[in-house]
Amino acid sequence: MPSSSRYILARLSWLLLLVAVAGCGRFARKPPTEYVYVSAKGTFMRDRLAAVSNRVAQVSNGQRLIVVDHARRFFKVKTEKGEIGWIDERAVIDQESYDKFKALSTDHAHDPVIVPGILRDDSYLHIAPGRQTEHYYLFPENTKLQLLARASVPKPGPPQAAPAPRPTKKKSAPETTAKPSTATAKEPPAPAPAPPPVLQDWWLVRDSQGRTGWIWSRMIDVDIPNEISGLAEGQRYVGAYVLRTVDDPESSFPNGKAPEYLALMNSWKEGQPYDFDQVRVFTWNTRRHRYETAFRQRNLQGYLPVTVGSQVFDKQTEPVFSYKVATGDDVAIDPQTGTAHPAHLDTQTFRMEGVLVKKVEPPSAAPPPKPVTAAPPAAKKKHKTEARHRKHR
Repeated sequence: MPSSSRYILARLSWLLLLVAVAGCGRFARKPPTEYVYVSAKGTFMRDRLAAVSNRVAQVSNGQRLIVVDHARRFFKVKTEKGEIGWIDERAVIDQESYDKFKALSTDHAHDPVIVPGILRDDSYLHIAPGRQTEHYYLFPENTKLQLLARASVPKPGPPQAAPAPRPTKKKSAPETTAKPSTATAKEPPAPAPAPPPVLQDWWLVRDSQGRTGWIWSRMIDVDIPNEISGLAEGQRYVGAYVLRTVDDPESSFPNGKAPEYLALMNSWKEGQPYDFDQVRVFTWNTRRHRYETAFRQRNLQGYLPVTVGSQVFDKQTEPVFSYKVATGDDVAIDPQTGTAHPAHLDTQTFRMEGVLVKKVEPPSAAPPPKPVTAAPPAAKKKHKTEARHRKHR
């Protein structure tokens, strides 16, 4: 074959190969779109990564952005309006973190509400208890929340510097004329035990839109009725639940119906291995038009949630409530969530009979045995009989 023909065939082969490669590129699958979500309260997108740059657009918390390019510690993103600019990676979360928040909301969508609360300041939702965990949603002040579970985790402290190495003394050559020393070297004192970590309480909360996450307990006020808010006697309210209402036309309550409450309290110290240590029942005195304490239990280790309802006793429907109390000190703390899991729990149930609160024993509880009166000795009986005969004589 002439050389010119071989040359033409080689060129045709290269052209066919290029066409095939171009055709495969047209039908190649596009990579999936990458998203990030704004976790900062508000920030600006910049037109370039430089000391001097211009603001392109403003984005706010919860906004989704399309990732166009990456750089060290920055994302080049695009808004839904088509605005393109650079944003700091610390102001956003990636798709994986966003999916974790969505899964948390789904997993706790039907959890029972322990007590309602109100946010006292702007606060972020965290994916887990702890101030150094991932956060996303920012709730404004006075947001109404549903409190679902409590956990305690160590408070993050400042990083501790490593101890400085001790200076080493140079060893001198031993003297031949020195006598061997008989004194024993003093042992260094044992190191003091490390103090226990300072714990912080966190609440798993849910808002009206179903968004769920963890918030530091000090940022939340438990929603307590105003009429009993001043009766805590220095304790911290954990929850308050209506047991029933009584009629008092002279009171200031709507329709003359005064509610009576079951209240749970605890000390102001965070990190307790239990949810509450005091239970009180507030009843309304219709004569003096005030609340009075009808029932109180102290120094217990109670765990949420509590149950409030009604039950029929002797053909009368009466309010009942129950809660769980730990019967020992064996409490395990979940290292992942910080929630407490006591080994043994005892459920205590009470009912209200008028203004009296009585404990309801379980059906399996046997009645207490009747006291047995001991018979007098035989000698004493004989002595008493003889004395009675002498008297009749």
